[in-house]
Amino acid sequence: MHASRNAFVSRPSPTPRRPAVAVMLLVAASAAALATHLAVADDTFQDCRYLGPSTRMYLTAFAVPLCAVAALLVCLALNRSSRARGRRLAADLPGSLAAATVTLAPVLMLIGCVLVHWVFAPDPSGGADCSGLGPHTLPG
Repeated sequence: MHASRNAFVSRPSPTPRRPAVAVMLLVAASAAALATHLAVADDTFQDCRYLGPSTRMYLTAFAVPLCAVAALLVCLALNRSSRARGRRLAADLPGSLAAATVTLAPVLMLIGCVLVHWVFAPDPSGGADCSGLGPHTLPG
């Protein structure tokens, strides 16, 4: 009996699941940090007094772009390892899902950079709490 030629041909291994799931989780974490930041965005004023950004605002503002960049880097490494094995990233389900979710990362990075800028922006009321009038413009 002759063995078939195809019986000894090595097939490329599928996309590793852990990095593919890590990409999806990092994008989800970035989106969750964005939602959390928007939920706590009103922490800056209390009883018409400007308190400044809360620690939650700082943490979530930095988490959005950092998680998005991490997702892009993991997906890039996953793509390079897939190509080294002679496959495309989207050749199987985990790689396809990772490639689909990482398309949100640049948008989340851009939004995250805007959030970081807003967190470090000066007092929007101009130092006079809710009125917006400076102390030098008030009569008396």
